[in-house]
Amino acid sequence: MSLPDKAFPVSWDQFHRDARALAWRLAGLNQSFRAIVCITRGGLVPAAIISRELNIRLIDTVCIATRHDYVNQGETQLLKGISPDLLADGGAGVLVVDDLTDTGKTALEVREMLPKSHFACVYAKPSGVPTIDTFVTEVSQDTWIYFPWDMGFTYQEPIAKGHKG
Repeated sequence: MSLPDKAFPVSWDQFHRDARALAWRLAGLNQSFRAIVCITRGGLVPAAIISRELNIRLIDTVCIATRHDYVNQGETQLLKGISPDLLADGGAGVLVVDDLTDTGKTALEVREMLPKSHFACVYAKPSGVPTIDTFVTEVSQDTWIYFPWDMGFTYQEPIAKGHKG
């Protein structure tokens, strides 16, 4: 297995700050959200933070599995749909939350279910940016984000040591 050259490890503290920054951006929209739909599994943590910050008590999940080998993204599979009451009116007033939009494939699938909802991600890659409405940090398409729930403590080589340029 070959991993991407660019790694972006994110600590728990940094992720919490970035998710709160996303909540600040969403609060600045002066839009009232009646519910959050988080895309699992990555959307669970930012949805918890955003629901607290914006005082949104109704949270649902849409469970989509993406088959991938940590380099290439594959086909998606819907494991659990969205509650019918949130699908009403195309999802108007619903905030969809995820940790990352990579290719935008998952966001487009959920957008078909909730065309009037607002899509927000903590991190975005260029291919996914057109599929969402609000995000905090953009990283290059060839960067792999290591989320804190996927990592343990390990030594990191200095960037210059492995730089090919």
